[in-house]
Amino acid sequence: MTTQPLIAPTAVAALRDALTAHGYTREGIVTRVGIEAAQGLNRYDPTLTLQLLGKDDPLAVLIQLFMCGRAVPLDDVEPAVVPLLESTGDGAVRASVHLHPYDKWWAISDFPTFLRPDPQDRRADAVAPIGLDATLLRRATLTHRVASALDLGTGGGVQALHLSGQAERVTATDLSPRAARFAATTAALNGFDWEILQGDMAQPVAGRRFDLVVSNPPYAVGPGTVHSEHRDSGRPGDALCAELAGSAGELLTEGGHLQFRAHWVHRAGEDWRERVGGWIPQGAGLDAWIVQRSVTGVVPYVDQWLELSGGEEALGQREAWLRWFETQKIEAIGAGTVVVRRSGHRNTLVRVEELSPEAGELTGAQVAGWFTRRDWLRAHDPLAARYVPGQGLTLWQQADQRGGTGWELTRQVLKVPGDGLNWSERVTPLAVALLGGAGREATLGEQLTRIAEAEGADPERLAEAAMPEVTRLVERGALVPAELPEPG
Repeated sequence: MTTQPLIAPTAVAALRDALTAHGYTREGIVTRVGIEAAQGLNRYDPTLTLQLLGKDDPLAVLIQLFMCGRAVPLDDVEPAVVPLLESTGDGAVRASVHLHPYDKWWAISDFPTFLRPDPQDRRADAVAPIGLDATLLRRATLTHRVASALDLGTGGGVQALHLSGQAERVTATDLSPRAARFAATTAALNGFDWEILQGDMAQPVAGRRFDLVVSNPPYAVGPGTVHSEHRDSGRPGDALCAELAGSAGELLTEGGHLQFRAHWVHRAGEDWRERVGGWIPQGAGLDAWIVQRSVTGVVPYVDQWLELSGGEEALGQREAWLRWFETQKIEAIGAGTVVVRRSGHRNTLVRVEELSPEAGELTGAQVAGWFTRRDWLRAHDPLAARYVPGQGLTLWQQADQRGGTGWELTRQVLKVPGDGLNWSERVTPLAVALLGGAGREATLGEQLTRIAEAEGADPERLAEAAMPEVTRLVERGALVPAELPEPG
């Protein structure tokens, strides 16, 4: 049986009508308090909004209750809102949930701990409000139409809201019964009919497959103890993310994608790329693109999580967490996005790489473009193709002076900003020559033959040596097959 909302269907309908009637929407709040104050609310900072609200009209009451977390007199509240309120004594009430006008919807969660810092508001099963990782995951999610989609570890249902615009059927799961009820309330309030199931990871949907699976799981790297359900999975280290990646073969339809935010260990003496790449099962017909966006030292990593969780270092958690990192020889934590596709091919590819600090955040269009270029490489002979240069290429060259013999070229770095990821990679003179010849009538094979003849080299050996670099240039979008359609 699917999970039921926090309030009855008639109460949901009355609440929706009241929110709509009083303009409790993203646009309505911007109109009421201005763009700067509204942006503050989206960062969970109500300071400016509370200064601007003025008289207690119905919209102001809703904003104070559900966005600012403040108590108001019960007499100022209309009956349709009461089911989501709780008494604070002396005839006043406050919201029992955070009701966020998000995009064109409403999203239900708990308040962040810094808005509700009292001990009674800290609970292990708190449902996290919309955070940065939820936003980054949505930004990176593919947007093509699908028949079935799964939001695994849904929390309050934020990813499922977006999936409702592209999937015929949406399923959402969560280990927490409370989170499942929050998601059910989000769905009902927005008029969606999701299947919402309770259970750990993929267990509630065992034996079923989906075209698109997204997850913003409790990926915090730690000793495996659970203090906060939306943060801690109960698995030690990065085992949860490894488990999720390994489940792709059973979760996905042919051609389906799994996308999730992940944290992974950087351990002394170990290549993190090999570690994370090893999450993808061999022989399962799975392609994967794993992109690291940031790396955080263990001390700031722990402190950031504890701050978000309400300063639990007073309970001794900080010391235990850091001691565990030390015993495990963990030096830092990487963060990024994992994308797995069930391609069904035998010659699958797992690519693990790191973005430069100046890179933009990953987008669904970039994910689609990467897999499109990989499919092209799998289906074509790169030597027989013509190429055009990618957009906005920049070549940086470094030359060092060698005594009195003049300048010697020592380094060439290609920057590929065309798709917004700002790849920066050292390249060989051969790659520079091939990029210089892109956009002409010659095929890559013909270019390499001419270069070999000019240098007195063997054309076949030159082509063999060039292929790994050509592959990287095509993946990056620096060399674009002329037959590929324009993006977008």
